[in-house]
Formats: sequence, structure tokens, C-alpha cells
Amino acid sequence: MDAATIRKMIVQAADLAERHDIADLMDMTADGFSASPGDHDARSVRGILFVAFKHYGSFTIRYPRPSVEVDPRAGKAMAAVYFMIVSRNRPMPDFKGLYENPQQWLEQAGEKTDLYQLKLELVGSKRDWRVKKAELAPFKGLGF
Repeated sequence: MDAATIRKMIVQAADLAERHDIADLMDMTADGFSASPGDHDARSVRGILFVAFKHYGSFTIRYPRPSVEVDPRAGKAMAAVYFMIVSRNRPMPDFKGLYENPQQWLEQAGEKTDLYQLKLELVGSKRDWRVKKAELAPFKGLGF
């Protein structure tokens, strides 16, 4: 149940990013949120998102099923999302048929565009999970 809740949260976050909704995205973070690379707090990330959304303009985010590991006793979870950002005007296969097969999605999508990996550390329980830490990096290979 917790993993499914976190995956739904990731879907919601991608939708919010596509709409450039920084306020609601940041509402998904926990107190003491940090992001890397670099050492960014929530305020800094708001500014980074503003500049990034302005730079990319209208876009979609495509990704396979995120991996999620939950430790309910500790109230912690880890998630990894591999994704691409695609301009709405750019023709690109959507790879929807590969959602449940992340490795094949990565192989095929990686031939078309640059991919990124977002690692999330979450805190909470049941239906109330928040992102405590986010780490963004270019994807460099099939490291499941």
C-alpha cells in the first residue's frame, strides 16, 4: 500500500511539474528538505524550478514505473525515478507500453534523448509521505 501511494505521489508530482505548479510541488516536501547536486534547501529549489520551468517552457515528463522501497517501521522510503523531459512540440515515442518494464524503457528511451535519475528519500507513513531529500543526476547506465 505504501509503495502504491508513493508511486501515485510521483505521478502527481510529474503532473504538477508539467503545469509549472511550484507551490504544490513544494507542498510535497518535508521540513528540512534538501536537494542535490549542491546543497539546496526548499527556498533555493523554488528558485531553481522557476528558472528551469521558464527555460523548458511547455513540456511533458515521461518515465517508467518508479522503484520504491519502504521501511514502514522506520517511517522511511526510498524511490528512484528515471525520466526524460520532452518539449510538447517535439515528436517522441511515449513508451507507455514499457511502463512496467523499466529496463527496456531505459534502453529504448536512452537511444532517443538524455535521461535523468531522481532519487528520493521520503518520510511518513500510510497516505502521508513527504520528500525529505531529492538527488538529481544524469542517467549513466542501467544501474537498477
